[in-house]
Amino acid sequence: MGLVYLLPPGEQVLRLAVVSGVSRSIAAPWARIPLDAPIPVAVAIRHQRIVWLASQEEMARQYPRVGLVLPYDFRLAAAPVVIGAAARGGIVLLWSTEHPPELSPRERHVLGASCRNVGRLLRQAADSGRPLLPRDEPRLLRPPGPGVPGPAVARAAFEFAERFPEGCCSLNLEGRIDFLNSAAADLVGADAATLLGTRPWESLPWLHDPVFEDRYRAAMIARQPTTFTARRPPDTWLSFRLFPGAGGVSVHITLAATEGRPETAQGAPEGAERPAGATALYHLTHLAAVLSEAAGADEVVELVADQLVPAFGPGALALMTVEDGRLRVAGHRGYPAELLGRYDAVPLSSGHPAARVLATGVPAFFANPVDLERAYEPALRHDQMAAWAYLPLTVSGNAVGTLVLAYDQPHAFTSPERALLTSLAGLIAQALDRARLFDTQRKLAHSLQTGLLPHRLAAVPGLEVAARYLPAGRGLDIGGDFYDLIRCDRADAAAAIGDVQGHNTTAAALMGQVRTAVHTHATAGAAPGEILSRTNRLLIDLDTDLFTSCLYAHLDLSRQEVRIASAGHPPPLLRRPDGRTEILGLPPGLLLGIEPDTDYATTVVPLEPGCVLALYTDGLVEAPGADIGLATAALARRLADATDENLEDLADTLTAPTAQPSPPTDDIALLLLRPTGNGPTNRAERAAGSG
Repeated sequence: MGLVYLLPPGEQVLRLAVVSGVSRSIAAPWARIPLDAPIPVAVAIRHQRIVWLASQEEMARQYPRVGLVLPYDFRLAAAPVVIGAAARGGIVLLWSTEHPPELSPRERHVLGASCRNVGRLLRQAADSGRPLLPRDEPRLLRPPGPGVPGPAVARAAFEFAERFPEGCCSLNLEGRIDFLNSAAADLVGADAATLLGTRPWESLPWLHDPVFEDRYRAAMIARQPTTFTARRPPDTWLSFRLFPGAGGVSVHITLAATEGRPETAQGAPEGAERPAGATALYHLTHLAAVLSEAAGADEVVELVADQLVPAFGPGALALMTVEDGRLRVAGHRGYPAELLGRYDAVPLSSGHPAARVLATGVPAFFANPVDLERAYEPALRHDQMAAWAYLPLTVSGNAVGTLVLAYDQPHAFTSPERALLTSLAGLIAQALDRARLFDTQRKLAHSLQTGLLPHRLAAVPGLEVAARYLPAGRGLDIGGDFYDLIRCDRADAAAAIGDVQGHNTTAAALMGQVRTAVHTHATAGAAPGEILSRTNRLLIDLDTDLFTSCLYAHLDLSRQEVRIASAGHPPPLLRRPDGRTEILGLPPGLLLGIEPDTDYATTVVPLEPGCVLALYTDGLVEAPGADIGLATAALARRLADATDENLEDLADTLTAPTAQPSPPTDDIALLLLRPTGNGPTNRAERAAGSG
């Protein structure tokens, strides 16, 4: 089977565009994938390489979220679609375990060529002014077949199947019966006409058990024959053998040789309501897993909106949160924006069903418009839908919001489905409450961080500067990275950058002390090595058990040189006016805070007008499992190849997400400096300026 993803320009979410060999419902949990998600196709795009997984064990170990929802054995390859240096999508292919445990060189070549072809088509479409963008629903690509048979062949095939004494039927990719012979209908005890177009585990009460649907999923995904036994009341045991293919599943039905084994699952009793299916349960598991990783309220809202509509079938969804005594629409899918204006800002004291269920704490289900209008005024029906579920979101008795699911056809909510949706609402409420608390903590951390960093860089005649600070994607977004630019006199300036060990308020507070110490010693006119030595002694006296890397550079613009000292900090990069870029090989020095009597060497480097000096922290080049030397060399190449004339644009280019090998796990600070040659040029001017 195969999946094709597209990444619309300017977005950070992959969208499923084409599905082949599997139903849309099975693929639904991965209809939208954030680019930084721990999902094989996203990793392939971030690293711009093929990701190959040879077994279920590898999937569970490396990508537990996927392994939890697809607990079947198969092989998977994911490859990126890249245009130039920009990611534009990805291709995912699945094989059964009959495929060798490695991709062959030819397969890798074909997969790479296919990705390049897709990239070429995307570029041509964009150049023509008609870019290819994913639709709301992915296209289901039917596998190539033998063609449509003539009437004589079709009749012969039908008679061939009818002559079998055993039952046989065909399920399409969606699991629906599109053919069965008379023997199959007799064995399952139902009329063939009523079974056509239905899923057997939905239309036959004694197959109402998630186990049977799961066997179908296993056959489709693992592409391996599977068998199960079920009891047709009162005491007829049937054996079902499933043979999967690219277009669906062939099912062979016979009387079981022995009456059911103890471990054989049995369907629901006659007249009992159908329990939630395996696909729905897997979707619930998947949603629970992704919600546990949500790092903010906005992310929770996006995940809910992205996952629920394709997975659980409503035509529209609205997630409303409590704010200042009203329900505000925080996210939606399927509703037009102008219609949601009528829902927005509903008072909690109103009689609207979204507010009423929040007041009572009891979900409300309306199978059709008559049910809704019987319970509420007809004027409340604004959306022209045909069925609704209003689910209160509460945590420990506290109102968080309301989830509204709307269906475009009448929908009978069975007891198992109501229980499933109620459980779903509980998961969403807990995730939303946890995310809001996290957002509050993150805002406080951000305020502390921004308060310790310079609000603006000093203006130095003859020097262009640009700076960036990017917090890590997880945690409280607070760390010990810092930078500073200090104006010494009209022709001298100093730049400092550093990284205090840790990601907490202690590291941030120490960062503020280190930055203040460096700034104070710099304005007093101390030499670079002496400044680091004095700051080192301060850290020893503070006895914090935290180490700090730091790089200090004194720029003498009149002499066109820079004097640099380093305390265990990543080496700076220098790009010459002609584009030649080098990694400055400085004596690394010992980290601050380790040994009290440490000397730091000073290196003098020519700095002519038009050069770009790049100072950065290790978050820009470090990644788990990556060689920092190779990453630093790659950063130097990006600096050399960048065509940005403006330093602000250059800073954006160097810190862009697509430039990183993986989502940053550490804070990133970047300081770019470029002398222009327009500043004071002699000592007299400098003295006059400082006087």
